[in-house]
Amino acid sequence: MIEKLRQRYLNLLEASLTGILYGDPSGDPWSTGYDLHRRALGRDWPQSALTMIGTARMQNLRHVCETVLLEDIPGDFIETGIWRGGACIYMKGILASYGDTTRRVFVADSFQGLPPPDVAYPADQGSQYHTFQQLAVSRAEVEANFRAYQLLDERVMFLEGWFHQTLPGAPIERLAVLRLDGDLYASTIQALTVLYPKVSPGGFVIIDDFNLETCARAVHDFRNANSIAAPIIPIDGMGAWWRV
Repeated sequence: MIEKLRQRYLNLLEASLTGILYGDPSGDPWSTGYDLHRRALGRDWPQSALTMIGTARMQNLRHVCETVLLEDIPGDFIETGIWRGGACIYMKGILASYGDTTRRVFVADSFQGLPPPDVAYPADQGSQYHTFQQLAVSRAEVEANFRAYQLLDERVMFLEGWFHQTLPGAPIERLAVLRLDGDLYASTIQALTVLYPKVSPGGFVIIDDFNLETCARAVHDFRNANSIAAPIIPIDGMGAWWRV
């Protein structure tokens, strides 16, 4: 009975966070209305829903989070690049549904949108993501979103600022789930360089934007430099993951 109730809660939470529960229309300039297929695959920017990663990647996140809980893989959870906070809220909801009061959810974002291209990373030159104001969501709004689901507490840790400034000094000892959603080469390589060594054996790395050439190049460069041979498993044509 407890497991059935837990799964019902997580199903409802997922449907609400993705906007599928209430048919939330698209808010991006290239699509209109509500399209269940596009939303399931994270192919639009929701008008009011709290995540744009879609059902398939949310279910992948749920799978890896539940796996580390059931297998007792040590470490906290983190997402780097969180938009309105939906995936992090889901992480926290999963922990709450299992009664886990020890792990922390780290919420890492500039809360200003994406940074302009850095000349130190040629792969990012020409990127226009920093001009998309839809990607800039304030910390206050994200905190309010957590609060709306009654999931904001002292175990939710905000890391506010650009990744190269916040991640090296973050109070993280071990991670069980590392989820990257930074789009750019710079954001991806910076997060992997600092955080990957903290992922516990048996933990998971999720790359939300693996379909983007800049992001994929950063992942391959990092894996090659560190002789990482674990297979990269696709999720939905956009995201991918591997197990440490």
